[in-house]
Amino acid sequence: MAKKSFKGRVVLPGQISGKATVSRQAFNTSGSYQENMFAGRTDAAPCTDSSNKELYQKDLSGAILCTTTTVGSTMGGMCLMGMKAIGVGPKALLFSKPIDTLAAAGVLMADIWKDERIVTIDMLGDEFLEAVQMGDPIAIREDGTVEVG
Repeated sequence: MAKKSFKGRVVLPGQISGKATVSRQAFNTSGSYQENMFAGRTDAAPCTDSSNKELYQKDLSGAILCTTTTVGSTMGGMCLMGMKAIGVGPKALLFSKPIDTLAAAGVLMADIWKDERIVTIDMLGDEFLEAVQMGDPIAIREDGTVEVG
């Protein structure tokens, strides 16, 4: 696959690379992380949202999560911060649509209160999610450029 480049809006900058973890449905932050966070698991973070067939039971530790946006309860932001704080949160969140306020609060709380950055880029467009596949190499630049492939 030839490299494809996408430009999004920087929510929290960073330059990292890794493999894509992809869900084409909205990511339920609370449903995916809450059970693990309350158990205090620091060895892995398997997705516990059984309605997300793409991610269910996959380890989300250190993931570069590529999705449309997030959904869930008001605990969603706290789950993002909590998972990052115990060492099994995502490395990055890449959204095709605008970030929702609860996820934004979570990544900001993790960054400010816990000094744990979750690189976050939103508004990458529907073409981004059409192009990226599970396991694809991803490179994220400080300016919001995301390279797939």
